[in-house]
Amino acid sequence: MRIAVLGAGAWGTALAIAFAGRHAVSLWARDAASAAAMASQRENQRYLPACHFPDALQVTTDMKAALADADLAILAAPLAGLRPLLEQLKIIAPTLPFLWVCKGLEAGSGLLPHQVVAEVMGDAVCGVLTGPSFALEVARGLPTAVTLAATDAAFAEATAQNLHGGNLRIYANEDLIGAEVGGAVKNVLAIATGICDGLGLGLNARAALITRGLVEITRFGEALGARRETFMGLAGMGDLILTCTGELSRNRRVGLLLAEGKALPDISRELGHVAEGVPAAREVARRAAELGIEMPITRAVAAVLDGRITPRAAVEQLMARDPKHE
Repeated sequence: MRIAVLGAGAWGTALAIAFAGRHAVSLWARDAASAAAMASQRENQRYLPACHFPDALQVTTDMKAALADADLAILAAPLAGLRPLLEQLKIIAPTLPFLWVCKGLEAGSGLLPHQVVAEVMGDAVCGVLTGPSFALEVARGLPTAVTLAATDAAFAEATAQNLHGGNLRIYANEDLIGAEVGGAVKNVLAIATGICDGLGLGLNARAALITRGLVEITRFGEALGARRETFMGLAGMGDLILTCTGELSRNRRVGLLLAEGKALPDISRELGHVAEGVPAAREVARRAAELGIEMPITRAVAAVLDGRITPRAAVEQLMARDPKHE
């Protein structure tokens, strides 16, 4: 199989490395200097140092060349870059099947990635690759299991079968909405958990946040048409647990730094990576309010990010809420 990975950040590079062990992979990078460095050094020193490129992995800045003979494209841009990348794909290879790996809701529109795809590409053969997976561990070949979700069941099954192998297990799923909601909202809850840990509130509080956070994900997803059982799997509970507890989590790191009293612009500069939970918190909170869905943790995170409340005051407000039935 010939695969074109569009986007040479941490996640795009990690997937290119993982798939190049069994497939011919082209990794497209926008920046010529970065592409030249990766091609000569055979690693991505900026995002994944010491993760060597397999021989079958080629680096290019020519998107047309990368897509020319591809059987599948993997769009590895952050959500903010998904729409412009789709517009390029539509011009160069409009019928090529593809996957996207970004998570969140588009800033301003509040759209999930598959809705952005539909606006640009119409009825394309496509799906999302998501689940509990840190790029560094995938690049190192550590055991990982993820979900490939698409409304076209045959495409999901066939593509999962083709990509599955080695230490990367891929499970097919038809609940595209559920898979995307799980990936989007867990980033918001990871910020909340980082705040909790940063304030030293203990493991009991962390467990409560993760558990009640899963309730919020499920409420939101079901309101949008997702299946409840999806949130008990890799794209839901699995991704939530990893992102809320893993030391490699960018979104958890945002929460930790907020608890230290750092300003969001300073945190963004310090991270040097995109933390999708920041724009997602605002969009999820807004859409939840429009739908009449109770999501107190998400609402509190959005308020902290907007500077309307301090992290400690947000926790106090959550703890002061009236008791409910579980």
